[in-house]
Amino acid sequence: MNRKRVLPLAALLLCTPALAGTVPAAAAPRTAGPAPERTAPLRILLTNDDGYDAPGIRKAFERLTAAGHDVTIVAPLTNQSGTGTKVSNAPTIVVKHPEPKVWAVDGTPGDSVSFGLAEVFAAKAPDLVVSGTNFGPNVAGLATHSGTVGGAVAALESGVPAIALSTGGLTVPDPVTTVNAMGPTLDFAVKLIDRLRARARSGRLLPAGVGLNVNHPVVGADGKGTAAGVAATFQDPQNFLQPDFTDSGDGTWKVSVKVALRPAAKGGDLEAVAAGRIAVSPMNADWNTGLADHAVTSALIAGLRP
Repeated sequence: MNRKRVLPLAALLLCTPALAGTVPAAAAPRTAGPAPERTAPLRILLTNDDGYDAPGIRKAFERLTAAGHDVTIVAPLTNQSGTGTKVSNAPTIVVKHPEPKVWAVDGTPGDSVSFGLAEVFAAKAPDLVVSGTNFGPNVAGLATHSGTVGGAVAALESGVPAIALSTGGLTVPDPVTTVNAMGPTLDFAVKLIDRLRARARSGRLLPAGVGLNVNHPVVGADGKGTAAGVAATFQDPQNFLQPDFTDSGDGTWKVSVKVALRPAAKGGDLEAVAAGRIAVSPMNADWNTGLADHAVTSALIAGLRP
């Protein structure tokens, strides 16, 4: 999914040189109302794809609450990693309310956000949806299939600003190290949200239809190290996880996954995370590729008739 066209947002957030691009029209916010004051707590819907009781979302709840925000968890009942933007079409869905400020939806991250916006935040949409933080990076092709990113996309489709948070690099450390790295991830998330709030325009934390995909590397042997910097990035176009099918000879195939890394695109999220930097990529909720590609398509079909 090519999201390079919304990169000018990076200049606003991170004071980096802007690149040419366009931002698409998007759905209006679900509920009109006064903008949150720059120093007022934000009302945050917190979701993920690892499940409502996973370490990352619980740490996020604690850290964002400690920062003064009003946080409500509306997240999947079970692990939904890799579900992408899937939404259920079942006639019923089970939702549990195991404790105050926590809702567990027996569905995908998209289902969770949809339920949260329709029911938990029915009176007024949240100021922000935060999805994560979750185990492992969601860079390059992984982002396209990520449930973490899918939860953020569901919010963007409803006109609500959203951030996807992921913790991990290109190697897989032990789970304890990754959990440790979630601390620095969330410390950065708090700083990023403060920056958004300080620079909010027209009552919105982000431009309409635009969200942020944030990938924080695991730094240091214990995961508690400081990242080498922050980079405004785009989604690297490669999909480096390739399925490998082996015929068992009985009508079934065994499936494994190979890592087939190509050189990282310069300025992309994969390059940044590999270098130990935090990647912040603007994203949108549609599949458009920009005005330049539209012009190419127009030239392609010129003169064609049904």
